[in-house]
Amino acid sequence: MISINNIIKEFGGEELFSGITFSISNKERIGLAGQNGAGKTTLLRIIAGQMKPESGEVVRNKDLDIGYLEQEMNKSSAKTVIEEALFVYEFINIKKNRIKDISTLLADRSDYESKEYAKLIDELEMLNHEVSMQETDKLRGKAEQVLKGLGFVQSDFERSLTEFSFGWQMRVEIAKLLLQNPPLLLLDEPTNHLDIESIQWLEDYLKTYNGSIVLVSHDRTLLDNLSTRTIEINKGKAYDYKVNYTEYIRLRQERQQQLEASYSNQQKEIKEVERFIERFRYKANKAKQVQSRVKQLSKVDRIELDKRDTKSIHFSFPEAQASGKIVVEAKELTKSYGSNLVLSNLEVQIIRGEKVAFVGKNGEGKSTMAKVITNAVDYEGELKLGHNVSLGYYSQDIWDMIDPELTVFETVDNVAVGDIRTKIKSILGAFLFQGDDIDKKVKVLSGGEKSRLALVKLLLTPSNLLLLDEPTNHLDILSKDILKDALLQYQGTLIIVSHDRDFLAGLTNRSLEFRNKGIKEYLGDIQYFLDKRKQEILFNTSVLSNNQTEKKSTSKKISWEKKKEKDKKLRKLKKDIGLCEDKIAAIEETVEIVNQKLSQPEKFSEDFKSGILFKQHDLLNDNLKQKYSEWEDLSLKLDKLENA
Repeated sequence: MISINNIIKEFGGEELFSGITFSISNKERIGLAGQNGAGKTTLLRIIAGQMKPESGEVVRNKDLDIGYLEQEMNKSSAKTVIEEALFVYEFINIKKNRIKDISTLLADRSDYESKEYAKLIDELEMLNHEVSMQETDKLRGKAEQVLKGLGFVQSDFERSLTEFSFGWQMRVEIAKLLLQNPPLLLLDEPTNHLDIESIQWLEDYLKTYNGSIVLVSHDRTLLDNLSTRTIEINKGKAYDYKVNYTEYIRLRQERQQQLEASYSNQQKEIKEVERFIERFRYKANKAKQVQSRVKQLSKVDRIELDKRDTKSIHFSFPEAQASGKIVVEAKELTKSYGSNLVLSNLEVQIIRGEKVAFVGKNGEGKSTMAKVITNAVDYEGELKLGHNVSLGYYSQDIWDMIDPELTVFETVDNVAVGDIRTKIKSILGAFLFQGDDIDKKVKVLSGGEKSRLALVKLLLTPSNLLLLDEPTNHLDILSKDILKDALLQYQGTLIIVSHDRDFLAGLTNRSLEFRNKGIKEYLGDIQYFLDKRKQEILFNTSVLSNNQTEKKSTSKKISWEKKKEKDKKLRKLKKDIGLCEDKIAAIEETVEIVNQKLSQPEKFSEDFKSGILFKQHDLLNDNLKQKYSEWEDLSLKLDKLENA
């Protein structure tokens, strides 16, 4: 499909790529890996034809259509959401207009045997075939389906794009690319502006995508579930691994160990040669041998190790005094922005030591709730922080609270205490501050750099309640791993607002979903929440599908005998589905009772000691999964029978 041959690219006189070569075949799933600044985005731009290399070439099929999603796109459109999405099909309207023109021309001609007439007929047939292949009557439906998957609702479709934030406009750009369905998709951080449900939907959509995909992402789960090949860009070279991201990390560590051993051996050899040169350089009778060794040294292809070594970076949080049992409590809490009601009559309690994830679609109130807890916005109702609560808060605009005149190192050194002070440079390196970066003043840093610095400062400041609002937005995968390892050791209460599934996995034990101006509780980690939401969506979709199918099936003309037999089977299936749904509801009710007991260990201490509640919880969830599986099988049979 496309070949990248010996690409060399320079920036500011320094070589970014020094001969990158690889190819992309049909239906490949490639993840691009490498440290920030390695050149992943530059490589995508070269493949897309937006940038030219100093030398080398990109060889692509003549008619290859490439779809490229950039991280930041300057788009301005006065169209509605649905109009902008459907604009990708403008070429169909052009073809339809050409069909009309040709039809008019043919109606006025009578030279049926001429070459010109035959040529017009051929063009007309070709255009009609191309238009028919697009199924134009279904295009709007497909556009709406993709937009809904990316988080839009029906009422959004006729709203102007100018009413939406940049993040939501980027979702429309993603939708346009998916609707175009190009043979090659280049995606640069596609999840940056998506919430968890939209990311899950996009992942499922891309799994069945008919073309090839090259993906740059800091979302490890997306990379693992999507890619079957990982190309690492490191020090200007490309290293090709025919595996997903996690397996690539394992293989890369093996390669790094081999490289370290080779580096050590090479350094010994270099030092021996240098010692010989230094010892005999002034002896005339050794001049020839010295010159030979100098040439030998100049020809050595020196091995370079990664400057960023994160293997030894482990730090623990500074101790803070213990808080009271109830850390956060909200009663009848309501928050509006003007006429826009965001949160309505919330009742929430967060207990000491809990690890809680705030999840849900963007705009449903997660960050607003974080601001309410920190008293950064006004609200109605009651919210109390418990006794001795010491709050550490990371917000998405936290850099305003850092002294702009301090250096990066001074900012962290001022809050670090004890042994951790000896590790400041290593910790800053883990959060992408390399070399001379630590001596820069805060005022010259970018927004992303300030956010990372604020995060490091927060982690080294004593607190017993950590509230982190999208802490991974400006971190690469290695930095996120280090942050997660630190948070797993944190003894205080933790609240995280995040859309990063891999980061949240195993880190929290309770999820609060913000939806429809309220909160729904899930007593489990992010995977439990995602599984439950998937079941709910599947259930609702199936019910809707069943209703639609039932309307269609009643209009079909079938013989009385067949209809009678079919109705009998339908009644049996619907009865079985109803019984299954009743059992599901009963089990879920019991699960809720057990969950309530689990949240009150002091009240049910005997059951906690015996472990009976945990066994009950696991058994009920196993039964629930079995019943949902049974319900899905019955629903599929019902769909199949109704569509027969």
